[in-house]
Amino acid sequence: MEIMTDQGFRKTIKYLRAFIIISLIGMVCMLLLLCGVLAYAKVLGAPPLAVPQSSLYFSDDGKVIGESDNGQKRYWVHMKDISPDLVDATVSIEDKNFYHHHGFDFKRIASATFADIRAFNKVQGASTITQQYAKNLFLEYDKTWSRKLLEAFYTLRLEMNYSKSDILEGYLNTIYYGNGAYGVQAASQYYFGKNASDLTLAEATMLAGIPKGPGIYSPLVSIKNAKRRQDIVLKSMIDNGYINKKTANSAAQAPLTFVGKYPHQHMGVAPYFQDAVKNALKNQLHLDDRTIALGGLKVYTTLNLKDQQAAEDEVKKTIASGSDIQTGLVAMDPNTGNVKAMIGGRDYAKSPFNRAVQAIRQPGSTIKPILYYAALGQGFTPSTTMRSEPTTFRFDDGSATYSPHNFNNKYADGEITLAQALALSDNIFAVKTHLFMGEDTLVQTAKKFGISTKMKKVPSLALGSSGVRIIDMASAYSLFANGGKKVTPTLITRVEDFNGKVIYQKEPDHEQILDPAKAFVMTQMLKGIFDPKLNGYSSVTGSTVLKLLSRPYAGKSGSTETDSWMIGFTPQLVTAVWTGYDKAQSIDLVAEKTYAKYIWAHFMEDALKDQPIKKFKAPKEGVVGVYVDPTNGKLATSDCPVRRFTYFVTGTEPTEYCTDHLPQSDLKQMEKQTKQIPWYQRILHWGH
Repeated sequence: MEIMTDQGFRKTIKYLRAFIIISLIGMVCMLLLLCGVLAYAKVLGAPPLAVPQSSLYFSDDGKVIGESDNGQKRYWVHMKDISPDLVDATVSIEDKNFYHHHGFDFKRIASATFADIRAFNKVQGASTITQQYAKNLFLEYDKTWSRKLLEAFYTLRLEMNYSKSDILEGYLNTIYYGNGAYGVQAASQYYFGKNASDLTLAEATMLAGIPKGPGIYSPLVSIKNAKRRQDIVLKSMIDNGYINKKTANSAAQAPLTFVGKYPHQHMGVAPYFQDAVKNALKNQLHLDDRTIALGGLKVYTTLNLKDQQAAEDEVKKTIASGSDIQTGLVAMDPNTGNVKAMIGGRDYAKSPFNRAVQAIRQPGSTIKPILYYAALGQGFTPSTTMRSEPTTFRFDDGSATYSPHNFNNKYADGEITLAQALALSDNIFAVKTHLFMGEDTLVQTAKKFGISTKMKKVPSLALGSSGVRIIDMASAYSLFANGGKKVTPTLITRVEDFNGKVIYQKEPDHEQILDPAKAFVMTQMLKGIFDPKLNGYSSVTGSTVLKLLSRPYAGKSGSTETDSWMIGFTPQLVTAVWTGYDKAQSIDLVAEKTYAKYIWAHFMEDALKDQPIKKFKAPKEGVVGVYVDPTNGKLATSDCPVRRFTYFVTGTEPTEYCTDHLPQSDLKQMEKQTKQIPWYQRILHWGH
């Protein structure tokens, strides 16, 4: 019996020893596994904290004009911009030991496990704020063991690489508060119409109670449940030493006003412009679609809300509601390239096609200023004359011909000056100039002006037969307005990521593209479409809107059978307007042919009404102004019935005086004096 007892004792010792050894081996393995996990987590480093957030778009005065999201409102704010009461309330109710544990609250886990076992159901949660943040950041909402393990691993990585402040900030910016609001900023704006930094204790404790069950504790779902939950939050804050009972009672009784909507309901503001901005983010800044839509970007644009509203109002007032004609408008600052207003069509909901930047339409006579700028470099001046008459141009062996005609088939049937040809939009003068210089000249000059579309080397190019974009034409005319400096149409001035880091900043560009003297002379000639002194075989093309204008403007209209244009500018603003049918239908109604001019005139007056009247500034050198007779371009005398002050590139101004209006007696006296000059001096100009 004793032997049996001794053998049993030895056996027990043996098993105990084996158990201890196995346990020690298991503990060592667990320790090694834990060390391995920790080492692996350390090697992986800090996990990224990026989550889907709404990208916001701002006008030039900092107002929100739109946002992009996937139905979730997310706006990241830093801890300094969150109410301390909301921070305290959230920590108190969600994870009172947050500042003391390392991602896992083992005492709370044990308590929750005991409660669940006793109730035979999951009745108490034990997830810390760090665990919940890990789940919000990286994981799907399934309940598998693999997800639980991944959640624990991400929790370790967060605690090892980020401060408690960083983790709490991330949690508060990702937690769901119901009604599509993710994060405290979106929730504060939706429920109370204010920023998270401005919440009162009453508002903060109301919000802190919602995440436990947004469908139950939202005050917009059940104010009774919300108040009950608020009381629990306030009690937890008392128990955890954040507030006293008196403060809690005051907060519980404080009246609350709920808004129930987001402040950024501006998606209808300049939708074509916003589309163009998103396109620029993708194609110019090379951001991917997800970053643009959900990267929490802050995109600061050039849009001026006042100018945009003026543009939209003028389009609605000018174009008949029953007309199917379309329009496009681009207004920009010629000195910076900043686009201040954009119209891409009459109704974005019906047609999001952006005619301002996508449509390629024939510019008609609005191409002529570019042609004539080139001509100034090849010996032409505002006083250069050519005949305006029906003309057939023959090419090659004579089998190819081209017969352009003027509007309404009106011609001077005589000599006219370049200045008058531009003001009256004489087509014969333009084609002659184009062919004289060579068809490639206009093609190359258009590129210099920033025209990006292809130009065909044909005689009709001088009359705008090759298509252009509205935004390119606005940019091209800006070179006249700013004295010839390079300008690029700009929609975005700055872009920040969700952390406030600037990832794009517009840089100024003042490269001189045009000769300042020639650019100024062209600008002065473009003022001629509004100057009745240049009336000739027809009125100047700007005469129909002249009475609407209260300040000096320069510009050019243009038309084809299917397109109507008006582009004009002051030193502060250039605006290009196009009207026409999408399917290149002929514009037959007289009223429809005037839409572009009237939209332009009314818009410019509205946009500039609060700005000072500025004159175009002449360059310090290179130009000279003289009075000429506008019908022949010669120096005007006191006998000329019309005298017009005209600028020329220095050295190209006329030197011959006009004699067309001298009295007969003076003419006879000149003839008499001429006859008295010896014949050899008259022929060879000796003595002169």
